[in-house]
Amino acid sequence: MLQQLISHSPDLKRLQDEGYELEVKGGYLLIHHMPYVNHLREVKYGILVSELSLANSQKTIKPSTHVINFIGEYPCNSDGSIITAIKHLNQQNLGNGIVVNFSFSNKPQNGYSDYFEKVSTYANIICSPAKSIDPLVTEKTFRIRENIIDTDVFQYIDTNSSRAKINLINEKVKGQKIAIIGLGGTGAYILDLLSKTPVSEIHLFDGDVFSQHNAFRSPGAAGKEDLDSVPSKVEYYSSQYSKIHQKISAHHGYVSKENMEDLLTMSHVFICIDNDVSRKLIIQFLLKNNISFIDVGLGVNTLDDALIGTVRVTTGTNEKHNHLADRIPFVNEDNNDYNTNIQIAELNCLNAVLAVIKWKKLCGFYQDLREEHHSTYSINVNQLTSDEVTA
Repeated sequence: MLQQLISHSPDLKRLQDEGYELEVKGGYLLIHHMPYVNHLREVKYGILVSELSLANSQKTIKPSTHVINFIGEYPCNSDGSIITAIKHLNQQNLGNGIVVNFSFSNKPQNGYSDYFEKVSTYANIICSPAKSIDPLVTEKTFRIRENIIDTDVFQYIDTNSSRAKINLINEKVKGQKIAIIGLGGTGAYILDLLSKTPVSEIHLFDGDVFSQHNAFRSPGAAGKEDLDSVPSKVEYYSSQYSKIHQKISAHHGYVSKENMEDLLTMSHVFICIDNDVSRKLIIQFLLKNNISFIDVGLGVNTLDDALIGTVRVTTGTNEKHNHLADRIPFVNEDNNDYNTNIQIAELNCLNAVLAVIKWKKLCGFYQDLREEHHSTYSINVNQLTSDEVTA
């Protein structure tokens, strides 16, 4: 809640107590009703927009930058000449419906100590000309805006994306419903990465329990108390990652012909299972219903007291799927030491990272000059391949 953040942050509380109209949106601090003078010497009202750096969900820290953004015409002096001393950059789309027209730079020697100093300094620069024209105008409305902070699908504000100014790019994955089938090592790492994205829903499918060997090839650190309770995988991971993402659904059970229709509403599916017969049935269903997917695989064998193997990421879409029969195993094989639960968390993690990067390429989050639909990483020769390219 906004008031909780303000009450625990002395700088924001001072801003509100002195009458500034505050809002938090998309990881940014917005200060409304800023009077300024335009080039026609008219008094207008704009909005200051600052990055918001937080120590936790309830308290601010020192601003990460001295730069501030502005929504409105370019502020001018009382004679209509622009205020050149603070000029920085022009229009930017920050995402979450925030389009700023300008950004300003006024840097103290040691930066701004807190948000009161930052906001009040810029307010004085921008608003003083307007007050000289009309002494009755003020930036201090004492209006309290709606007592809600928009955290989107997260449990707390995503200040990382706003700080990096990639909210607009992040919006390319918004609204998606993602399924992860299989929460062994790779599927769990995929969940770890997806939980930090603003997808609308994440659905977990697995019929197994979270056992001790899983703890050694999964993200995070499971406690003995977690293992002693013998939770299902979907229950364990849902409880862990619901701490950051609000929309995680657990489906305890394996995907089969009986429940495959649960996938019909999905935007994209990650297939992370080692049963090749089930894999084939799932892929046939997804292709029939024009649902894109990424299938991951990890083959590891022992050779001369060392491990060799390959990490595989294969993509199927409505536009390209004629390569799948040659790239994905559809018959169960025994020559894979991975099935004996060799502990190789780093390979599970790598498999997941490559899969999520490819999904983000499909979404337009990352530039994709190759548009590969099959890639492999071979451990012993340190080789990453890009095959089945369309670009």
